[in-house]
Amino acid sequence: MKELKSFLGGRWVAGGGTPHTLLNPATEEPLARTTAGAADLGAALAFARDVGGPALRALSFAERGALLKSIAGALQSSRDELLELAIANGGNTRSDAKFDVDGAIGTLLAYSEIGNTLGSKRFLVDGEGLQLGRSARFHGQHIAVPRRGVAVHINAFNFPAWGFAEKAAVALLAGMPVLSKPATSSAMVAHRIIEILHEAKVLPEGALSLLVGSAGELVSLLGAQDVLAFTGSGETGARIRSTPNVIAHSVRVNVEADSLNAAVLGPEVEPRSDMYELFLKDVVRDMTQKAGQKCTAIRRVLVPRELSSSVKGDLVELLSAVKVGNPAEEDVRMGPLATAGQLADVRQGVGRLNGRIAFGSLSGPFEKGFFSSPILVEEPGDAVHEHEVFGPVASLLPYEKDPGEIVARGNGGLVCSIYAEDQAFVEKLVLEVAPLHGRLFLGHPKIELSPGPGTVLPQLVHGGPGRAGGGEELGGPRGLAFYLQRVALEGSRPVIQKLIG
Repeated sequence: MKELKSFLGGRWVAGGGTPHTLLNPATEEPLARTTAGAADLGAALAFARDVGGPALRALSFAERGALLKSIAGALQSSRDELLELAIANGGNTRSDAKFDVDGAIGTLLAYSEIGNTLGSKRFLVDGEGLQLGRSARFHGQHIAVPRRGVAVHINAFNFPAWGFAEKAAVALLAGMPVLSKPATSSAMVAHRIIEILHEAKVLPEGALSLLVGSAGELVSLLGAQDVLAFTGSGETGARIRSTPNVIAHSVRVNVEADSLNAAVLGPEVEPRSDMYELFLKDVVRDMTQKAGQKCTAIRRVLVPRELSSSVKGDLVELLSAVKVGNPAEEDVRMGPLATAGQLADVRQGVGRLNGRIAFGSLSGPFEKGFFSSPILVEEPGDAVHEHEVFGPVASLLPYEKDPGEIVARGNGGLVCSIYAEDQAFVEKLVLEVAPLHGRLFLGHPKIELSPGPGTVLPQLVHGGPGRAGGGEELGGPRGLAFYLQRVALEGSRPVIQKLIG
């Protein structure tokens, strides 16, 4: 059985704590194990700060972008191996595995291009210069420079490749070394990625570290120049924010947490129309892709009351055609949940919704594995606006007048999708729900090869207010701001202009 070691301080380090076994969630076959207590985390952070940080800051944005391109190339060369690991350890279908691994490669390449565009600078000039007094020589200019700490990334179990890449690409381009902490249950993909990059020697020493197993005291060791990006439950995010040293040192924290994403069908949309069919396709894809284990998946399906019966019948028909099973089989369209705990949470969560199951079952025919069918709930209770069931579960919610009021009860989200042709309806709903979300997806059947609302694009911000954690990642060059310190230069205009080139 493979032992997953941490890569800290420039070397592979085995842990000495209680072992944790990683399983194939379809067969429950043991695949690997990892242990906690890997090393002196304080020394590992110091190594990244003192060795990796200066090496990255010495490079221009274009040179850092070239590093990202090399990372993407190394992952592309090992793509098939990573796909097989994602199928085995993540319970992904091959399509789901591609979604994760190709998303990682695409994000790295997107930020490589941004680095190339930013060119030979090692810091950013922020806005135009300002004359500060009567004399034109009294000048002000904002710049943004890399922080001198470590970017600590604590990632979720559902996207071990993409989750790693979407954070690391931005931090490395900004000039900060990364310590990545993947979720233990699906860590085999992230661990192999670090092995591949170490073997390929594509990064300066100290620029990238990996911690497997428990995070231990990691958060409590962070200081004022460090940053922490976390993806996971809102409860854990709140605990991180309340850690004494995080408060005392004002450690920058970005949290991406729970989200009760909604999809809204416009009142004028006719059954069997192209817009109607697109709506159905996106709902079913979000319910079943990655077994619904996506932070951007549609959880609440809002439809005009007069169309609810039609939508329900069509969703049931489409969901009935989804074959659930071992993702190693080619005709399987949805694999298992990631862990036994995730399956238990889904079953408990469906019960908490207190609605009627219109499609699906809480008990499956499989003797082994963490399987659930897709589940469509109708007439749920108020918990549908308070509790996210993180699995292949969505609730059908008819509306009569203002769907925006229903969407707002989710208390903030990552994405809301709108499917409507009526421009006045779209404009009203957009303005009503925009303050509650990080992204609005305006579905339209004439957009070719639309990835749907569940796909996070590196060019657009990912995050959201309230329940979603209040954070913001990606967004093209905007994502760099989290890892840079904005500073105002005030003084002689010629001196400042020479400084900024």
